[in-house]
Amino acid sequence: MVIYPLAQQKGYMKEEGLDLRVIYISPVTSIQAMLGGDVQFTGAGSSALVSIARANAPLKVVAATNDRVLQWLLTRPNISDPKELKGKRIATTGVAAIATFMLRQILTKHGLDASKDVIYLDPGTGNQLTALLAGAMDAAVLSVEQRYVGLDKGMREMFFFGNEVKNSWGTLATTDKLIKEQPKLVSAYVRATIKALRYLRQDKEAAIAALLKFSGVSRQQASRLYDDLIPTFSRSGAVDEEAQKNDLNIVRQVVNSNDAVPTAKAYDFSFALEADQQLNRAGWRP
Repeated sequence: MVIYPLAQQKGYMKEEGLDLRVIYISPVTSIQAMLGGDVQFTGAGSSALVSIARANAPLKVVAATNDRVLQWLLTRPNISDPKELKGKRIATTGVAAIATFMLRQILTKHGLDASKDVIYLDPGTGNQLTALLAGAMDAAVLSVEQRYVGLDKGMREMFFFGNEVKNSWGTLATTDKLIKEQPKLVSAYVRATIKALRYLRQDKEAAIAALLKFSGVSRQQASRLYDDLIPTFSRSGAVDEEAQKNDLNIVRQVVNSNDAVPTAKAYDFSFALEADQQLNRAGWRP
């Protein structure tokens, strides 16, 4: 979530006439606070999609910072082929988590019966890598920071989700009410976000400094993060309709619903696309 504090630190929020604070709260809490009017935006866009599908929540995803999924499956060193995962235990961030359902799709793609051939387990928040390294699990779904630690400890990378599925990641959401009543505020926030995205793409050293400040990683790790992740950052702050439909298909599985949510009910990328065009017309550069 380096994008939003960076947009504030670089003055992009101020340039857009915004005086907002970036605060760190859990995804579910952020959705509740946003619906209650206590916050205006959340970086937990996936949780917003779940709320839309499950409870018809009046929310919209308005920007996507990544057009590839930043999750990895690492395995014990002795597992070198997807079919060798049969009968193995996989540490997940939750058996009903969005990343777990993405993994099910990936395993099916590689010839496994995703419902029967592997065992999905939740070792608790932040414990996926620990369980893998201890040998309690045979594989684990990991974030980018955990991935580097695992690789350095000799674990094997089996899948980068971003190469296996076409979905969005790092999505920004707000309420239908804010879009209707304060569209200029939404436009300004999204435009500041896209400015920060462009800044990250252009200036590696500045991006590394931001990672050091806001993510708490080492300089070496920050450099690795930048080199690996910069191709995944969205250029326009939006993803195409195929990715949107794929997102909603995953969410439908998460909430165990047969009802498809129309993309227009869950997404409004008009602010991001317009902001991108405005910045292009103005010749804006970081």
